[in-house]
Amino acid sequence: MRATAIVPVKRFAAAKTRLGEAITDAERRTLGEAMLADVLAALERCNRVEHTLVVTGESTAREVAAGLGVEVVFDAVDDGHSEAATLGVRAALASGRECAALLPGDCPLLNAFELDEALEAVGSGTVGVVPDRHGTGTNALLLAPPDAIVPAFGPGSCERHQALAREAGAEPRVVAIPSLALDLDTPEDLDELRRALRAEPGLAPATAAALA
Repeated sequence: MRATAIVPVKRFAAAKTRLGEAITDAERRTLGEAMLADVLAALERCNRVEHTLVVTGESTAREVAAGLGVEVVFDAVDDGHSEAATLGVRAALASGRECAALLPGDCPLLNAFELDEALEAVGSGTVGVVPDRHGTGTNALLLAPPDAIVPAFGPGSCERHQALAREAGAEPRVVAIPSLALDLDTPEDLDELRRALRAEPGLAPATAAALA
């Protein structure tokens, strides 16, 4: 199934605070911008992504999206990831879209082929839940239709999203997308990201340059 990709992006000044002293505030902003650029570049390579929406109130993120020709949905409130994703879902529905892929802006290792494979398996009435590397959180949702459930990201959301799908009469499906397993929240995640980039030079070039 072809999908609209929805990428919520928190204001960079308030994002990634759990990284603590591993990087400075300025470095966090630079890294956030770079990761978003890599995610959007990967989505551009996805055959089954027909349209991409960045949902954000962050001016730099809007500039990154505009520079790549990506549509922006303005998030004036910045209430959280789930709320921003819902804004994107509403925009997708207003455009008559039948499937939405809710994706993070902090998974720069995203592989277009893996996402295409996952979307190929999505049918109407399906909620695809893409777990994080710990198996408890949700790093992406593949929804057909886009409002199959109301997203509820956060700790324990992998099981929560499956339960919401069952309550809505949709088919819950755990979808493993290895390149979406690692999102950046903690210093440990940052170390893991650096290891992945060292192991495969040329991957996520904007992120690799920012970290260098």
